[in-house]
Amino acid sequence: MSSQEDVAAEPGPDTMGSSSSSSSSSSTENDATTGDIITVTIGATVPTGFEHTAAEEIKEKIGVDARISKDRGRVYFPITTDKLFQVHLLRSVDNLFVVVEEYDHYQFKESKEETLMELQQLASKLSWTNALEVWKLNRTLKKKKGYRKGGNGNKVKPTSEATDAAAADTEQQELLQGASAAESQTKAESTPDVDSSAQDSGEAAPPEAKLIKFRVTCNRAGDKHSFSSNEAARDFGGAVQEFFQWKADMTKFDVEVLLNIHNEEVIIGIALTEESLHRRNISHFGPTTLRSTLCYGMLRLCKPQVSDIILDPMCGTGAIPLEGAIEFNSSFYIAGDNYDMAVNRTVNNICHIQKRRAEKGSASGLPIDTVRWDLCNLPVRTSSVDIIITDMPFGKRMGSKKKNWDLYPSCLREMARVCRPGSGKAVLLTQDKKCFSKAISRMGGLWKKLLTVWVNVGGLHAGVYLLKRTGAVFGQTPEDVYESRGKVNTQGDEKDDKQLS
Repeated sequence: MSSQEDVAAEPGPDTMGSSSSSSSSSSTENDATTGDIITVTIGATVPTGFEHTAAEEIKEKIGVDARISKDRGRVYFPITTDKLFQVHLLRSVDNLFVVVEEYDHYQFKESKEETLMELQQLASKLSWTNALEVWKLNRTLKKKKGYRKGGNGNKVKPTSEATDAAAADTEQQELLQGASAAESQTKAESTPDVDSSAQDSGEAAPPEAKLIKFRVTCNRAGDKHSFSSNEAARDFGGAVQEFFQWKADMTKFDVEVLLNIHNEEVIIGIALTEESLHRRNISHFGPTTLRSTLCYGMLRLCKPQVSDIILDPMCGTGAIPLEGAIEFNSSFYIAGDNYDMAVNRTVNNICHIQKRRAEKGSASGLPIDTVRWDLCNLPVRTSSVDIIITDMPFGKRMGSKKKNWDLYPSCLREMARVCRPGSGKAVLLTQDKKCFSKAISRMGGLWKKLLTVWVNVGGLHAGVYLLKRTGAVFGQTPEDVYESRGKVNTQGDEKDDKQLS
């Protein structure tokens, strides 16, 4: 089994690293530091299973081809710095980072000590300048766009916006100067002793340089590594600290260095997002609120068209119809639920988005309406809905596996009634695969499975099912014939899970 660990480790005081730089090629340093347009590789984490969807969006909106990583849930694509702002407009990506260096077949040493020593030495061999230039530009973009600040947002007490901006610009300039100097050959006047060089840099550089704080986050997957994520982050982080003379800080950091290891693939990057981009629409959360990025992937599967009527009969907090109303706004969305609290959350989230849009001076109206209803007896005309898209109860946090055996057939039947025969579609997310498959088989041919996308939802292995409404006339098929739950073999759940993993 492959193990995955996400650890953010602060370098230990006893960490050893190379303080002098075996300089990489510095041919691109001039381009990076003079403000010219440069090309870098951007990495993006996406909902597992929707990597191809993200690649399609990147091609469509940015015009470049994305490479899907061997490690699920990541894509990589090239971009020029003049188009960097476009990456923050992508709807399918959770987090973004700029790649410093990548190795497809990194040969790890057999012993842990040798491997960790090699990681320490690696920090001084990397060409950091372009990545740090992109980090600097990205900070400027976020200030202009008014993005929410993450962990380092509370670092400086608010005095005035001008003071904060000036301090940040000074820090960024010092950071880039440090990177360029570190990647050059060690000059004669530099002090070889680490402790004294730290003191010298403090005296020579402006006080703002001391404020640069960082952390290293290691994400490791694979069963052939002799080290843990914590050990890799600690030792690599110690070398980065020694190389740049930055200060380690686990929470109020300016720079987050990423060390992604998947079997023999090693990618070093610098984070460009402080908070995941999926937290963009929802202000009132429920117990099972979906990520907006996952909602976007589900919406793209059904390809909404102009004037389509799109229904979410179990809307929860309204994450799916809200994402649709914002991104695919030529369709009309009806969000409904049978719980008052869920309907209230949806209304509050819609109002929040409308208020935010009005404050920015854009049109605040959204093509969406909210209704409280019985999802098995919808107040909707037969054959009047083009697309049904919803997150069905898994039977974990909401409902129960036992109740799903009655709920799934009932709601699938009602969905088939309101959906247009021959052209209607449904995109349904559920982790209760056994119950769902059984319910579909009992629909008398009203639904046809077109595609299944396997996704990871909060650590649960779930399926996004794309269904097509067949031309069968509702009410003329044996879809109302129930099968006793006592005759259903529920012991196949674990077997099915193993086959689908």
